[in-house]
Amino acid sequence: MRETLFIRLGSQESDPVHWLITAPGQEDEIASGQLDNAAQLIELTDKAYTRDVKILVNSADVRLQALKVPGKNERAIRQATPYMLEEDLAEDVEALFFAFANAPQDFQGEANTFVAIVAHQKMQKWLSWLEHADIKAKSMLPDVLALPYHQERWLCINLNNQWLVRPDAWQGFVVDQDNVDLFLQQHLHGRDEASEDIHIQSFSHIEDLNQSAALPQGLNLEQMPEELPMKLLADYAEQSRFNLLQGPYQFKEERSPMVRVYLKVATVAVIALLLNMLVKGIEIYQNNGKYALYSQQIEQEYQKAFGKNQKVRIATVKQQISSRLADLGGAGGDDNLLTMLEKLRPAFVKVPTMKPESMKYDSKRQELRISVVASNYQAFEQFKSELEKADMDVTSGAQNNQGDQVVGSFNIRSRS
Repeated sequence: MRETLFIRLGSQESDPVHWLITAPGQEDEIASGQLDNAAQLIELTDKAYTRDVKILVNSADVRLQALKVPGKNERAIRQATPYMLEEDLAEDVEALFFAFANAPQDFQGEANTFVAIVAHQKMQKWLSWLEHADIKAKSMLPDVLALPYHQERWLCINLNNQWLVRPDAWQGFVVDQDNVDLFLQQHLHGRDEASEDIHIQSFSHIEDLNQSAALPQGLNLEQMPEELPMKLLADYAEQSRFNLLQGPYQFKEERSPMVRVYLKVATVAVIALLLNMLVKGIEIYQNNGKYALYSQQIEQEYQKAFGKNQKVRIATVKQQISSRLADLGGAGGDDNLLTMLEKLRPAFVKVPTMKPESMKYDSKRQELRISVVASNYQAFEQFKSELEKADMDVTSGAQNNQGDQVVGSFNIRSRS
């Protein structure tokens, strides 16, 4: 697995940018630092080139909302969510981006919809900073969701004089150092005396959180082992499956230069294959043209044998001939008959003046009797000779003149 570069972006371009590099299986960070502002992100371009990049953003710009939306169809629920929240939003729904999440693993409550709401303008600004530095990030996470979570405690840490606070699985706050007292008073105001105290665990100096002369009633602070803020966020960000980069902001994988080379080669190969298929297609088309020609000849011969008004289906011509011969007194299913007919065809081709008039097949004697007409007697002799060359026994019947034509018959048997 590759190393990961975590970058935490502020709300404004002038805000400091924190970064840290981790490696799988290594407890300590490899490197970390702070940039004065987003314009200096270009200093991280080389570090980002060979590492996975995950972005943390200031949760002060992200509203996390858990709510119950009627319905069972997830798509319909997500479409309805923005308009259910419309009255509580400071901006028009169209100006806001709604990123949806699955229910957090430890969430307790009736909510069935979990959404992070960010202004499109803010999303575009964050992405423009990264694009300017040529940094490609696959994921973006509100920083409070990278804090550890405990069902019975609030967890917090101080990052650059801002307190990141996570009181719930899908809730978080970013509080400036100067406003900590006011924040605590607001959350304790109006609480019932019977309510349990709020227990806060701090991974930063607890004195920084407790600057009041006396803590408000109902609040307990616990000092946890101090952690480097970005290291703590990086460790727990890996456990989060949520990603702000979805919908129109979803990360699109770019191919490496080597992959592009392979794709060019593959493209050439595909073009060559298509050209080959085109050539084969032309050959098939040409063969289909021959097929059409042969089909026409078969149809003509069939109509000559059985009448011009007879329809022929090329796909079933063999069965049709057998059926017609059965009607003439033969056995339609006799393979010997079909073999004899196949041998007859070349003879008719060699003697084009010889035309069949009728046929009758005797299946018991395995004999075919055909009545024919020709222009002269020589055609009869030539036709008989061609049949004998085809390994057939031929007996000539009576031959008579009818005007300028000669009519006659043959009794034919196959020798094999």
